[in-house]
Amino acid sequence: MENDAVKGKIDNVINLVKANNPDADTEMIYKAYELAKEAHKDQKRLSGEDYIIHPVSVAYILAEMQMDTETIVAALLHDVIEDTIYSYNYIKEAFNENIADLVEGVTKIGRIGFQSKEESQAENLRKMVLAMSKDIRVILIKLVDRLHNMRTLEYMRESKQIEKAKETLDIYAPLANRLGISTIKWELEDLSLKYLDPEGYYDLVHKIKIKKSAREAYIADVIKVLAREIEKVGTNAEIYGRSKHFYSIYRKMKKQNRSFDEIYDLIAVRVIVDSLKDCYGVLGVVHSQWTPIPGRFKDYIAMPKPNLYQSIHTTVMGPKGEPFEIQIRTREMHETAEYGIAAHWKYKEGRTDSVDSKDAKDNKYEMQMSWLRQMLELQRDSEDAGELVETIKVDLLNDEVYVFSPKGAVVPLPAGSCPLDFAYRIHSDIGNNCVGARVNNKIVPLNSPLKSGDIVEVMTSKNSNGPSRDWLSFVKSPHARNKIKQYFKKEEKDENIQKGRLVLEREIKREGLQHSNLLNLANLEILTEKCGYKSLNDFYAAIGYNGIKTGTVLQKMRLLFPKEFSEEVEEIVFKKPQKEQKKTSSTVIVAGHNEIDVHFAKCCNPVPGDKIVGYITKGRGISVHRADCSNVLNLSDPERIVEVEWNKFSTGSFTAEIHIKANESPKTIIEISKMFLEMKIPVTALNVKTEKNEYDYFTATLEVKSRRELNLLIKNLSKIKEIIQIYRV
Repeated sequence: MENDAVKGKIDNVINLVKANNPDADTEMIYKAYELAKEAHKDQKRLSGEDYIIHPVSVAYILAEMQMDTETIVAALLHDVIEDTIYSYNYIKEAFNENIADLVEGVTKIGRIGFQSKEESQAENLRKMVLAMSKDIRVILIKLVDRLHNMRTLEYMRESKQIEKAKETLDIYAPLANRLGISTIKWELEDLSLKYLDPEGYYDLVHKIKIKKSAREAYIADVIKVLAREIEKVGTNAEIYGRSKHFYSIYRKMKKQNRSFDEIYDLIAVRVIVDSLKDCYGVLGVVHSQWTPIPGRFKDYIAMPKPNLYQSIHTTVMGPKGEPFEIQIRTREMHETAEYGIAAHWKYKEGRTDSVDSKDAKDNKYEMQMSWLRQMLELQRDSEDAGELVETIKVDLLNDEVYVFSPKGAVVPLPAGSCPLDFAYRIHSDIGNNCVGARVNNKIVPLNSPLKSGDIVEVMTSKNSNGPSRDWLSFVKSPHARNKIKQYFKKEEKDENIQKGRLVLEREIKREGLQHSNLLNLANLEILTEKCGYKSLNDFYAAIGYNGIKTGTVLQKMRLLFPKEFSEEVEEIVFKKPQKEQKKTSSTVIVAGHNEIDVHFAKCCNPVPGDKIVGYITKGRGISVHRADCSNVLNLSDPERIVEVEWNKFSTGSFTAEIHIKANESPKTIIEISKMFLEMKIPVTALNVKTEKNEYDYFTATLEVKSRRELNLLIKNLSKIKEIIQIYRV
């Protein structure tokens, strides 16, 4: 017997589709529902609900977005290929090829795991970009699928909740934003925050709830005044107010290091009007009624965001001296702001939009698709897996500035871009032949940061020597960086191939290994593929021009070829350990062998007091590791292990490395350095990296006498207020 709740949900989907488009093929939608219901009949969600609830819910959200019938049908079937006996060909025969392609596309994206290692992540992003470029509706279905899964995330175990929430905040919410679908973006961000920082989320919800009545009364007063003044000038307008979303408030608090009570503009009033002219007319009304706050005016109508968002934003000092934001836009702009690229399908299947309106929507759709084409071009050109991952994430997440060409064209660039970024955005030849730049009619250095409103003119010369490698240190946009690297790859490929081969052989020799054993053709072909390159020459060239670090390659080789990469066996027969060890000048005593070279493994840096083991090498004696070293634990040849122990008569210092995570503060490094001085511990290297203006990450290389001294240092450092975590490498 059919569940009444499920039947009611699919009826709601069909009724909503009919309301949006009376000519829609609702019989096909119901046919898809019947197939999905049969396919998932024995499946349950973690909540205990029938599985069919999920695809029907996804279809309903897409119907709310006024998507076309094919998308609704594909949404109902989106888990059928993945989880049931029904195939691509079955769906193609039962419905059509477009729907089968959509379902298969969503299935492939569903297999992508963004928590994976760099090369897998790059390949996954390639697949996502490729799927989107074939039919953007694939990612729209996937975004809504993720939205419904996030709404029901409470039924998953905590570790999975955190993993999914981070993935959503890092990839899916920025992607929704890049496609202009703000309704999905906001909810994905809020739901992610709920699981990534539940304490912060619920504290924020509570504080906002406390002031809800006062805030609603304030909004009502503002709307009343605004409606009265707009009516006086004869403009037809729809006005409503809303609180800003939890995540946007949370991010502002973190970014500005402020408490909730110090954040003032928590509300926004939106004014929807009929025409472009009315937008600027209402702006005049607003500024005549309330004082605008300097630096808080943005005209996204004149300069739309890359995701096609258009609106006027102005923050004013409202009644009682409380600032609030007003957003002014036309109805069509509002539609694009809410649904982004999805709005393209609103006039499909015989709907009655005017020809001009359809043309405008087609133009906007093409502008959005141009971004996808750029991503597709990038993923074809990019040979370095890490570069591709960084590029796509930067493109999704970066803030932007808007500059002008001398002819008045608006050019969006990542925040912090310089004239070279502008040059490469116009054309790669202009970038490659750039010899200078004028900003606002003044000659400036090529690395000068640009700000919104700058007029940028690029000076070129046919006699230029091409780009400089130094440019890579200051260009900001992934596009410019990619084009500069391409230039050097093409110009110097043969040289880089030879250089890369020699560099790799040198690094392997430095590890005390025989490169001839490791770098055979079979191993090299595997290594090339796993590092994300199309050919061995491309791989060598990338090492040559520093497109991939040799440290990354060696790490990859350790994982791929543990046996070959292990230090080679010296043919020595070991005696049983002597019961008594004589005093020796050696730091470490090897069981039964007093006259043998000993060195300490750099992978784990053992110090006196650590439990240790020895590993036999060819030509370099015994390599001493900590007993818990992962390299030793992963060895496939236990006969290479020999018993060793510390010589209690030895003296001297030993290298150790610690990592420290601390709250970002200039005082932290001073306190850490003071502790090193007080304990008289030599420091050979101290590096610090700040992440998102929130945390400092220190890596300290030290010389200590024993594990006891190192543990005492860690204990004392832990007392420093700003330090969150310390661990030994």
